[in-house]
Amino acid sequence: MTACIVGWAHSQFGKLPEETVESLIVKVAGDALAHAGIGPEDVDEIVLGHFNAGFSAQDFTASLVLQADDRLRFKPATRVENACATGSAAVRQGIRAIDANAAKIVLVVGVEQMTTTKGPDVGRNLLKASYLPEEGDTPAGFAGVFGGIAQSYFQRHGDQSDALATIAAKNHKNGVDNPYAQMRTDFGFDFCRNESEKNPFVAGPLKRTDCSLVSDGAAAIVLADTQTALRMKRAVAFRANEHVQDFLPLSKRDILLFEGAEEAWARALKSAGVKLDDLSFVETHDCFTIAELIEYEAMGLAKRGEGGKIALEGQTKKNGRLPVNPSGGLKSKGHPIGATGVSMHALSAMQLTGEAGGIQVPNAKLAGIFNMGGAAVANYVSILERIK
Repeated sequence: MTACIVGWAHSQFGKLPEETVESLIVKVAGDALAHAGIGPEDVDEIVLGHFNAGFSAQDFTASLVLQADDRLRFKPATRVENACATGSAAVRQGIRAIDANAAKIVLVVGVEQMTTTKGPDVGRNLLKASYLPEEGDTPAGFAGVFGGIAQSYFQRHGDQSDALATIAAKNHKNGVDNPYAQMRTDFGFDFCRNESEKNPFVAGPLKRTDCSLVSDGAAAIVLADTQTALRMKRAVAFRANEHVQDFLPLSKRDILLFEGAEEAWARALKSAGVKLDDLSFVETHDCFTIAELIEYEAMGLAKRGEGGKIALEGQTKKNGRLPVNPSGGLKSKGHPIGATGVSMHALSAMQLTGEAGGIQVPNAKLAGIFNMGGAAVANYVSILERIK
């Protein structure tokens, strides 16, 4: 790979009624350029990740990045979308522009504003990331899709309620020290494990603490080719960046295998020339706790059916064999869809440059990132390493 992350910015994630899609974009775009130490005139291309799907009345949002500075006028700007992996799709498009020698510096922004949408509409919008002819009537929307996945996993491998509660408690504990996180509360295992008025069942065996949050927020990174990056303040290189797309209908796959995720991880590790145990930490897509559990298996951290064992043994805690979601993940940090993948890359770059504050993983050298759209349909894996 020739691309490096040379600067970034990250908004608060949460319910931000005073913000708009435009204001979120403008803030992180300007801050990322300043962090990289460059001006708008240095940008060759702009990529915006924005899922939307009805969340924002304003569509056709690529040009909103130009609102950050008039000097961005006439720069190529494109909006990309790939469901919940929209942010990573934007990152990948920026990398490919650099790989093709079409750009030396690319500004990548991810954004979503979800909380101004009424609850039932949120569910309908999110369900658009499933195959509507077969899954469009799923009760509880996308939570219902993953509730069904969890139920099927329990039937095949046994009750995993303790493991899911362990994952939820881990991510909430990690998120306490993330200043960008929407929910900075350490709920503990018992609260996450037990049904209560504040933690009811949502879909199948999934409780509220098993589900990621409806969020507003934005993040941005500045990409540069390696030669340019090495002349700048910092350079976090892509050792690998892979994208694997799978079938949309659940009926065409064994959904408990996350085969697209497995393939993306295998390709990325091979491309980077590393093994999973070489990674210092992983930021993975815990839209629901059952997703993180299955992702342990897809990445090769656990054998099939043993993801829960890995969680219960504490192997993915911050001080474990492979820390997973030291940021708190989507579960604690929040999940503004178009921003999520960009956020993962920004926070991982912070880790590798020692700028992650309270969520810092000691001596972080190699980062793994997995971001997915839909139920393991769009699968993106990046492996990052600091070179300056």
